[in-house]
Amino acid sequence: MKLEIFTLCDAAHDYAGKLCILGAFDHLRAKAEPITHPHLAVAIRIRFHRIEEGAHKLRLTFADEDGKPVMAPVEAGVNVRFGAEARSATMNLVLGVNALKLERFGEYTVDLAVDGVHLGSHPLYVERLPEPPVVGPMP
Repeated sequence: MKLEIFTLCDAAHDYAGKLCILGAFDHLRAKAEPITHPHLAVAIRIRFHRIEEGAHKLRLTFADEDGKPVMAPVEAGVNVRFGAEARSATMNLVLGVNALKLERFGEYTVDLAVDGVHLGSHPLYVERLPEPPVVGPMP
């Protein structure tokens, strides 16, 4: 199996087998802690080879730089099937996350495992929004 796409984005949708992604990102900026991001999506595309046909268990975790989970893990069972002539099959997965709360600025990670084997990671860097410059009186 091969992880072909794994990204955080503003929105994603599986449209008849086509993974449509809008606004892929790996940085968030905010004025203050804690940070609440109103909505994001995790878009995933995995390619399976014929020998991998059958049931698989996916696990998606989201953690801070200390490894502490920032939301409950997402687990899903998938069943990969092939057409008679197909050499491989792809599966698109989209997970919407609303009101993601992050306690502090720093680096976070989203990790994907399939059947207990780590398949990929995606970083999320959360930074303080720079203060606007102070404009003084005109001389």
